[in-house]
Amino acid sequence: MVDVAFIPSELESADVAVVVDVLRATTTVAAALAAGHERVLCCQDVETAERLREPGRLLAGERECVAIPGFDRGNSPLGFEGTGAGDIVLSTTNGSRAIVAAAERAGEVVLASLANLDAVLQALPADNVAVVCAGTDGGMAIEDVYLAGLIVSRLEGEKTDAALIAARMAASFADHGEALNSGSNARVLRETDQEADIEYCARGSILDVVPRVTDSAPGVATVSAVTRGASAPSASIATSL
Repeated sequence: MVDVAFIPSELESADVAVVVDVLRATTTVAAALAAGHERVLCCQDVETAERLREPGRLLAGERECVAIPGFDRGNSPLGFEGTGAGDIVLSTTNGSRAIVAAAERAGEVVLASLANLDAVLQALPADNVAVVCAGTDGGMAIEDVYLAGLIVSRLEGEKTDAALIAARMAASFADHGEALNSGSNARVLRETDQEADIEYCARGSILDVVPRVTDSAPGVATVSAVTRGASAPSASIATSL
């Protein structure tokens, strides 16, 4: 089966879960790994991220699309070029929480964005896949359902009704830009002068990296980069919680 969970709580279990948070967490993770960072430690809350602070790590994240006070970076995929090769600790309003939740319920977790869409599709099996939309504050997000629809439409397995709905919705947009600019998340980014992030997130298949969850602990999922055809090494979280 090929399924879509429109919000993370709809995911019960899956062989492979593909988490999407187009604006912006899964795009940011892919960009950070492609820029040379070794791992992204995705945290469900700010307090957990703070406990993982140590020399050589950058703390990044947002709440309500605004950078978290005291953190080194926000949640922009444009913010990691030239920042080194160490770990990123990421806590976001929706995306990092969805990644942690998926890691608790799926055998394998992959992160997808428009920016790394082709690389992810080449790494996925044809079926037994559930695409998990991070959504916004417990509700659906248009851009996540759009990407979910693009993914499931290119998989061969039998599609659930949810997958068929997502595929039909994705086909209704003329292009990535129209889809990403249609929802409330894009409106907030425009209102906070972060429109450049929308433009970046709407670029298709510019990154050749497949972020996978390679380790997890309560409240944290460690994501590492995998190039096409390679398998990710397991790595433990260095700081205990």
